[in-house]
Amino acid sequence: MSQQDLLTIGDFTFRSRLFTGTGKYPSVTIAKAALEASECEVVTVAVRRVDLAAKSEDGQTIGEVLRAGGYTILPNTAGCATAKDAVRTARLAREMLGTTLVKLEVISDSKTLYPDVPGTLEAAELLVKDGFTVLPYITDDPISARKLEDMGCAAVMPLAAPIGSGLGICNPYTIEIIVKHAGVPIIVDAGVGTASDATFAMELGVDGILMNTAIAGAKDPVRMARAMKNAVHAGRDAFLAGRIPKKLFATASSPLEGVIGSNA
Repeated sequence: MSQQDLLTIGDFTFRSRLFTGTGKYPSVTIAKAALEASECEVVTVAVRRVDLAAKSEDGQTIGEVLRAGGYTILPNTAGCATAKDAVRTARLAREMLGTTLVKLEVISDSKTLYPDVPGTLEAAELLVKDGFTVLPYITDDPISARKLEDMGCAAVMPLAAPIGSGLGICNPYTIEIIVKHAGVPIIVDAGVGTASDATFAMELGVDGILMNTAIAGAKDPVRMARAMKNAVHAGRDAFLAGRIPKKLFATASSPLEGVIGSNA
């Protein structure tokens, strides 16, 4: 991937298109190694669920790891079931971390963990007006994605599949529609299970991918982090290169047309 192929979200610019999380790792030591292997620059933190100052069994804190690594922290409003709770949590994160970035989550169904679309739209509008750089987690719905963009969100984050499911890209056509009509970066969030899922998502033209469980829950998180880094690079390169069109019939790899001395 070109060194100049940068990802810009609001006033922020990144080289890596892989965003990662901090939850579910066996230890802070493994989390640190996985983050390094992924070469990510943005790490999301659930403000209501993660204590950045809490020491793990290996004596480190995730806050120390993130600060030492120079990562951009993307606070998220995970655990919020209403727009009011999400807005309050985002404002607390801004005070604690000194950042306008926020991954907006409003989830009122504990079984599917699907986004509450009306609540997300309501909270997004309030946070944009309050000066936040809002990245809303939303269903793979082109209409909702367009509404969020129109109200000023810096990026839109449609789900690939339910959170933590590992099902991969369940509705590639809706993701592709969102991408083709978007004027802001599209970051696929939730549901990626393995490297081929990440590559496929990037080949659809999305601008980046956020994942946590796929890496942290793997048998070897560090190796999976490295695989995901390479998968995102490969998918982005393939998208930029432009794939050949799909056909129902064969086309010879070495056609006779134009060959000197042929009678074709």
